[in-house]
Amino acid sequence: MKTARMLLCAAGLSIASVAQADPRDLWMFAQWAGDHQTRPFREMLVEARLYGVVAIHQLLRSASDWRQCRASPFAVPPAAQWPAVRSTLALLQRLGEQGVLRQFEVVSAYRDPQLNACAGGAVDSAHMRAFAVDLLLPVWADPNPLCRFWQQHGQAWKMGLGRYPSGRIHIDTAGYRTWGGDGSSGSSFCAKPS
Repeated sequence: MKTARMLLCAAGLSIASVAQADPRDLWMFAQWAGDHQTRPFREMLVEARLYGVVAIHQLLRSASDWRQCRASPFAVPPAAQWPAVRSTLALLQRLGEQGVLRQFEVVSAYRDPQLNACAGGAVDSAHMRAFAVDLLLPVWADPNPLCRFWQQHGQAWKMGLGRYPSGRIHIDTAGYRTWGGDGSSGSSFCAKPS
């Protein structure tokens, strides 16, 4: 927890400002990465000029239920999915550049099919078939700018935007859609433009 506090402070956040901060920190990632090949993935991100859009230890976090599911805390997406990784990261980069998404923590990204099923993910979840991120915003952050961006530019980006009862926000580039706590568009915190 001390390491998590130091990381949050370095990022300009306090423990109180991030809801349910994830315990999978840089130290845990470094231990995991020592036994796993991440270099080709990192090189792809550098070549695409997307390295650092999301901290690598967050970008490779698997489902938050990894412990209960007896899975790895981190996972590198298969190379066949790297175009989707680039697409979603380019969207996150644009959201940052436009001031729509300033501070956030990615708590779940790629999931293999077994972990996705164990974690209760949708059968065709973008977390396993394309690339998606679930993130936490600071407790004071207003999600409405995300809605406005989705309404104005979401179709062009093929942006999926959802919000779960936990408060987590889901973002992907696997199709223009939105949903809320019950999984339907009717419960979304964003409404499709008329």
